[in-house]
Parts: sequence; structure tokens; C-alpha cells
Amino acid sequence: MIVEIVLGLLVLVEGYIIWNLTRKTELLETWVENFSDRIVRVQQELQEIDSTGHFESDDEIGSIFASIKEVINELNTKTTGESISE
Repeated sequence: MIVEIVLGLLVLVEGYIIWNLTRKTELLETWVENFSDRIVRVQQELQEIDSTGHFESDDEIGSIFASIKEVINELNTKTTGESISE
């Protein structure tokens, strides 16, 4: 009788642990998806801002702009596994 009670409590505790970890995993997956979408939007906005190529052609601003684009591309690669072409 005692063994069944202990096993029953163990099953309840394990069920709660599994439910809690599943909930946290789903929240993390949602966060990563939202973060990936933001990276893509920032990349698109940078391309719109520099649609004429003035920022990239300037020496000082161009190097910083290229660095920003490179960092965004690296973040996108790490989150989605895909590289955004320039």
C-alpha cells in the first residue's frame, strides 16, 4: 500500500515536471521565432534605407554600415540557419 502511494506521488511529480518544462520550451521557441522575425525586418529596413547605396559608398559610414549588416546576417544565420543575401 505504501509503495503504491509513493509511486503515485512520484508519477504526479514527474507529470508536473514534464508539463512545466514543456511550457518553458514552448515559450523559448516563441521568443526565438519572434527574434528571428525581428532580425529579418531589420535587414530589410537597412536595405530600404540604403537603397541608393550612399551609406555603403561613404568610407567611414560605409564601414560601420557594412559591419552592422554583417552582424545582422550572422544573427540570422545562427537563428534560422539561412544567410540573407546582400
